[in-house]
Amino acid sequence: MAEDLNNKDIYFPSYLGTNDKLITLLNRASQTLCEWLSKAEENGPLPFDGSFKCIMPTEDGNSEEDLFSEIESLLNNSFNPVHPGSLAHLDPPPLIFSILGDLIAAGLNNNLLAYELSPSVTLLEESLCKWFAKTIGFNEFSGGIVASGGTLSNLNALIAARNNAGLGKNPNSVLLVSEDAHSSFVKCIRVMGLDIKNLVRIKTDSQGRMDINDLRKSLNKCSIENKKIFAIVATLGTTVRGSIDPIKEISEICKQRNIWLHIDGSIGGIFALTSIPIEGLNNIKMANSITINPQKIIGITKTSSLLLVSNMSTLENTFNTGLPYISSKEDIINRGEIGIQGSRPAEVIKLWLGLRFLGLNGIENILKSSIKRKDYFIKNISKNKFDIYSGPLHIVSFLPKKLEPKDSDAWTQTKVNELINNNFMLSRPKFKGKYFLRVVMGNYNTKESHIKELLRLLDT
Repeated sequence: MAEDLNNKDIYFPSYLGTNDKLITLLNRASQTLCEWLSKAEENGPLPFDGSFKCIMPTEDGNSEEDLFSEIESLLNNSFNPVHPGSLAHLDPPPLIFSILGDLIAAGLNNNLLAYELSPSVTLLEESLCKWFAKTIGFNEFSGGIVASGGTLSNLNALIAARNNAGLGKNPNSVLLVSEDAHSSFVKCIRVMGLDIKNLVRIKTDSQGRMDINDLRKSLNKCSIENKKIFAIVATLGTTVRGSIDPIKEISEICKQRNIWLHIDGSIGGIFALTSIPIEGLNNIKMANSITINPQKIIGITKTSSLLLVSNMSTLENTFNTGLPYISSKEDIINRGEIGIQGSRPAEVIKLWLGLRFLGLNGIENILKSSIKRKDYFIKNISKNKFDIYSGPLHIVSFLPKKLEPKDSDAWTQTKVNELINNNFMLSRPKFKGKYFLRVVMGNYNTKESHIKELLRLLDT
């Protein structure tokens, strides 16, 4: 009967040892994608025509030709991170072996909910998280879990922290973060059923780091007001300027007061795998948990986020339900039992392949190059014309000197438009009442010549 099916009726991969149709489609899809990537210099970071039409399913399925035509239209109207002028966000070009990992994960269609649904991938994720945790300095009880983005990793950590503190239903439980911490913590508070007043913001100093004196004042105030602190978050790479909170001092305070320390290392945590001398990295082993997002700089395809914890039992105690409808092995933890997500794809494959391909030297090379580009940009931008905000990582925000807050909106919008017309894509975050231009130097395709041209355009 299988031989009688026409091409249109082949819906799934064959179990009979012949997948010629799938091979043909994969080859064509790969060719289409690679042609689009190869035209990045010509097309720029963003499309201009806006011609993509979202065509919905009809009663009868569409032909291959129709679908590939729509795929091409989709590609031609998409943001292209491969372009060397793509410098707006933490979205670098995709690593080649990570693209292959995505393909393998999709073809496997395994489910990280349980070991029986993903035997090899379960062991792979457990081992890779353990390797990450021990490499950054955590102990033998450490480990972690992969999640779809830093927001979810942060949420997993904070729910575990609150459960560990025995404050699961306490309306007086509070979370302390710096005023420059990521917006995901507002979401976390809401999801956890808390009010925005339960998110206590600590002032930052002139370098964008959490102010230790203000932290101590806030801790004392929380004590007087009978607020129960379930975690303090230190940021390892703020979004607007890449600043790093004083992790050593914060960790000492947390230890003295028995408070969970979570590090949001979504941006800067990956640097801990290298020997690059960045202040604060040596102290992350003092944390109870840390979020790391390899997708933000080394090109692991989205999504790729890790939550690492110093003691895996905290995740098990927080999220374990027993999974009564799944067979289990006594010596293996079902990965759906240590985080919020149940069903998950085998995303860890693209991280594993990417890291194996790069090796530690390759990772360090990518990260060093991003710092080098940032340093070159700061060295050559006009200090007489711009106020510059940056930290030890690869992010720079800037604004003309003495520009009033009310004028920053128009200036940044005009400049962003001018730059995109010249194939440079920068972002315009709002920070402390002003709009800034922000450049993220994590694009490995960006060369010194591109930065020179960007500086020339900024100076006009």
